[in-house]
Amino acid sequence: MSKRDTYESRTEELLLPIMEKNQFELVDVEYVKEGGNWYLRAYIDKAGGINIDDCELVSRALSDLLDKEDFIEDSYILEVSSPGLLRPLKKDKDFVRNMGKEVEVRCFKMIEGSKEFVGTLTAFDKECVTIETGEKEMVFARKEIALIRPAIDFD
Repeated sequence: MSKRDTYESRTEELLLPIMEKNQFELVDVEYVKEGGNWYLRAYIDKAGGINIDDCELVSRALSDLLDKEDFIEDSYILEVSSPGLLRPLKKDKDFVRNMGKEVEVRCFKMIEGSKEFVGTLTAFDKECVTIETGEKEMVFARKEIALIRPAIDFD
C-alpha cells in the first residue's frame, strides 16, 4: 500500500464516526500534491446539500483527530468541502446513484477516434462500465477510463 493510500484509508477511518454522528455521507478522501503543497481533502455530502458550517464542523473534528493520531509525515493543508455537481464516479454507490442517468466518460487513449463520450449509464461492475449513446452501446474497461462523472446539459 502506498503512502497516499495509507493516509487516505486512515483518514477515512477517522472520518466515519464523524459522518455517522452527523448523518453525512463521506464521498471521497484524497491526498494529493499540487503546486509544491500536499493537500488532504475530504468531500462530504448530505441530503439537501452541505453548507459551510457542516464543512467547518467536520474540519475541526477531523483536525483534532489527525493531530492526536499524527500519522502523516508531510506538512499538508486540510480541506473539507462538498464534492459539487460534477463529482467523479469512483465508488459503487456513485454508479448506483447515477444508473440510468447521462454521464460523461473521458478515456486515457483514443477509442474510435475520440477520448470523450456521453451516454446513459446502463451497467457497471468491477471491470467495466457500459453506456448507451443513442447510437450504440459502448463498454469501457475501467482501466481505460480517466474520468467518469455526471453529464450536465447547460441548455
